[in-house]
Amino acid sequence: MSMTTPAGWYPDPSVPGTERWWDGTVWTAHTRPMGSSGRGKGRLVALVTAGVVFVAAVATGVVLLGKDDEADKAPPPVSVSAPQSSPSSPSSPGSPPATAESALLTDQLNGISMPIPEGWVKSDSSLDDGATMVTDGTYDCPGGGSSLCRRGRVSSLTATGTDVTSPVALAKLDIATAADKAYLEDALGARVYGGITSHSVVKSQAVAVAGRAGYLVRWRVITGAGPGGYVQSLAFPSTVGTEALVVVRFAFDAGPQGPGLAEMDRIVASIRPIGDATSGGVGSSIGPGQG
Repeated sequence: MSMTTPAGWYPDPSVPGTERWWDGTVWTAHTRPMGSSGRGKGRLVALVTAGVVFVAAVATGVVLLGKDDEADKAPPPVSVSAPQSSPSSPSSPGSPPATAESALLTDQLNGISMPIPEGWVKSDSSLDDGATMVTDGTYDCPGGGSSLCRRGRVSSLTATGTDVTSPVALAKLDIATAADKAYLEDALGARVYGGITSHSVVKSQAVAVAGRAGYLVRWRVITGAGPGGYVQSLAFPSTVGTEALVVVRFAFDAGPQGPGLAEMDRIVASIRPIGDATSGGVGSSIGPGQG
């Protein structure tokens, strides 16, 4: 027997059909027929097979034994540690919820939020307009210089500087500004894409956003350097306060390294009121159309 084997009745290795008392350090003189009932509570049972002892795990409690003529007190209780939860276990109390706030781009002023797609991050730049998310990672801008560019950018802001009152008028008015801010000049006035040489209308259509009637206009922009890109202005009434018009601007690089227009459509469909766990609502998907 091992010196770490707890006290208890075990098959006598020298007398078949007999159990002998092990006091935790040595065999005692106490024996009994195999399978007899003992006087203790919560006994540990072991099997000796081919000389290898498998000891059952003790869950809780203390083994109590009667006195015998070779020991004047019961053996010390066996301490059993509670199983520890794995730090990565989904049920661990310390695990963050699947819908953590960090996974949402939230525009508190206008009462809307949208999930941040994989490969995107919240922007921490003070030069961005409104609540903004960008594709993770930068590249050298094609227009030269030391500037760094992003493949994709989405910004949500309150429409200002205009007296238009309809989403249709706002989207059609804002698209030129969205294109200039994305591909004509950066916030410091540098033409990091070599300027805009031309554009064409890709979409101009009504769409439901966060349960509200909205409108979007999408352009394909050709630049003096690089692959150009796609810009989109999406306008709709805010879900809070005076329901002022909100404009969400999109700027995606064209070409295989850009986010792709399917991603643009998914983001539009995912916009929802803050606290609403559903998607953008019935009719929020983008269909073909041009006006």
